[in-house]
Amino acid sequence: MTSEQTHDKIMEATHTALCKQGYGGLTMQDIANEAGKSKSLLHYHYDTKADLLVTFIEHLLDDFEDRVAVTEDASPQDRLLSFIEWFIIEPHEEERAAFHLALLELRAQAAFNEAFSEQLRASDELLRETVASIIREGIDDGVFYDVEVEPLAAMIIATLDGARTRQITLSTDWYTETVCTQLISALQTMLFVDSEVVTSRE
Repeated sequence: MTSEQTHDKIMEATHTALCKQGYGGLTMQDIANEAGKSKSLLHYHYDTKADLLVTFIEHLLDDFEDRVAVTEDASPQDRLLSFIEWFIIEPHEEERAAFHLALLELRAQAAFNEAFSEQLRASDELLRETVASIIREGIDDGVFYDVEVEPLAAMIIATLDGARTRQITLSTDWYTETVCTQLISALQTMLFVDSEVVTSRE
């Protein structure tokens, strides 16, 4: 197995272990068990659980960038709608909800861990800049109204993140879909020149 394959295997195992154990209960042994590797191998690559999780967050950011790249040929309207819909957690997606709950636990540690804080700031910046770049493109193409881009992007991210946080912490299965639907409706009025553009879920 190549070093890249080993890295991917460990990242996949970290994802699975986080879903099962949450951040607080997660151990290096849990990750080793999911990866089918020895704990000593993990410690060869990562001194501590925190070091491994910093790398895992970097891995998530890389995955997100790859996912965004897939939509680059779509219209700004479709790209923005797709971005918003990524935040919807369906009632049957228990594993996905568990994973985001674990990430929320991890985020709470950022106040005490500068490495976590740095990666989470990078994540927030990436999300906001992704939305901002879509809005700028739409303005340039004449399909979005000329708005203040950065404040609107920040509002969109805060709204989506808040909806997801409430769904996973309050054990409600409707929060993200309801908020995303209302957000899209609001954007069709305040941002989309053609207000008839609709979400791909319809």
